[in-house]
Amino acid sequence: MDVEKVERKEVEVDDDGRVRTGTVWTATTHAITAVIGSGVLALPWSVAQMGWVLGPIALIGCAYITYYTAVLLSDCYRTPDPVHGKRNYTYMDVVRSCLGPREVIVCGLAQYAILWGAMVGYTITTTTSIMAVVRTNCHHYRGHDSACVSSGTMYMVLFGLVEVVLSQLPSLDKITLISVVAAVMSCTYSFVGLFLSAAKLAANHEAHGTLLGVQIGAAAGVSASTKTWHSLQALGNIAFAYTYSMLLVEIQDTVKSPPSENVTMKRASLYGIGVTTIFYVSLGCIGYAAFGNGAPGNILTGFDEPFWLIDVANVAVVIHLVGAYQLYAQPIFACYEKWLGSRWPASAFFHREYRLPLGGGRAARFTMCKLVVRTAFVAATTVVSLVLPFFNAVLGLLGAIAFWPLTVYFPVTMYIAQAKVAPGSRKWVALQALNVGALVVSLLAAVGSVSDMVQRLGHVPIFQTQL
Repeated sequence: MDVEKVERKEVEVDDDGRVRTGTVWTATTHAITAVIGSGVLALPWSVAQMGWVLGPIALIGCAYITYYTAVLLSDCYRTPDPVHGKRNYTYMDVVRSCLGPREVIVCGLAQYAILWGAMVGYTITTTTSIMAVVRTNCHHYRGHDSACVSSGTMYMVLFGLVEVVLSQLPSLDKITLISVVAAVMSCTYSFVGLFLSAAKLAANHEAHGTLLGVQIGAAAGVSASTKTWHSLQALGNIAFAYTYSMLLVEIQDTVKSPPSENVTMKRASLYGIGVTTIFYVSLGCIGYAAFGNGAPGNILTGFDEPFWLIDVANVAVVIHLVGAYQLYAQPIFACYEKWLGSRWPASAFFHREYRLPLGGGRAARFTMCKLVVRTAFVAATTVVSLVLPFFNAVLGLLGAIAFWPLTVYFPVTMYIAQAKVAPGSRKWVALQALNVGALVVSLLAAVGSVSDMVQRLGHVPIFQTQL
């Protein structure tokens, strides 16, 4: 019996000495968790900017591109052979193996830009959710006609202070509980948003909206330029909602074989993105049908009753993003602290560790670099969020930054190098056409988001966040 157990354990150990137990179902669960996030809240508004024709097409088209490039990326987990080659444990490892160190720098810049941008977006989203809770309770207790207007500046500063404290905790990104809580919370507010939208649509007894979305004209209060910028921004919002490629390699690294990891991951991506797409199309379209062209930028801010359920959803957003903020911040902290420590190896500011007793034999350990620089970094992120408190515009810009380089360019380019696709062949031309098309979409979405920010800055008081 003991011999059998030893043999079983030896079989479970992979070629790199690690034990992996992931299956297509665990990978599918991870994929759904990775995709569904705060970006889902902007989908009804995004559909409203493009209407019943282009809105669903954009949702389904973005999903297909995400799935197709995920299939290409799955074949690059092992190099140079997708079945028997050397494992790559992270997205940047794949880039390094397939394209070389120069491309790793570009990839790193794109990834860290997305991480920091997400921190800004999460700060804004958390603030709007807290403000929505305050307004909903005000309307419930004082009446729906009451002027329940509040500024979110104080809430944004308080959120920044909470993140300053959490940023001092060690290896927060390694705590599995945070990922579990994030998954539960994201599902909670997503399904509440869908339920409330469906209930409102049923109460209306008819579907609202138009074929081309928000209409131009004095009656609608929308100029041609605003319509254009918002439509392009909506593309970025949808692209941000489907952000997945950055985490695919890490998910694939949890999968056991046989069958080979790329086969399992392709199935998991199909199931995960398929389920997510059904949910996204449902929420985007039902939310648009319920509100029409007046769909709010954050779907949860469009409801007042039942106030307790709306509060539950918004509190779930806050809980999710408090932890998610640190999951995105910790890799940035680790990167610059490692670089600074190697640059000044003899400096006590970077290397001397201080110990703060907490009682019970426990103690908090920190360096002055960790205390000062992390605090300054979170403070700077909060200030940027205060200056640019535009939920949809920030999400649109994040989607534009992430979509082309991380979702399309690197997977396509790495697959071409890995599979040795001949230049000039039909497949090579098709892949490059996808590459160029995605670049154009990303540039347009970025222009639309930045233009909307500039336009809003001329009318919104600085350091004043409003719903």
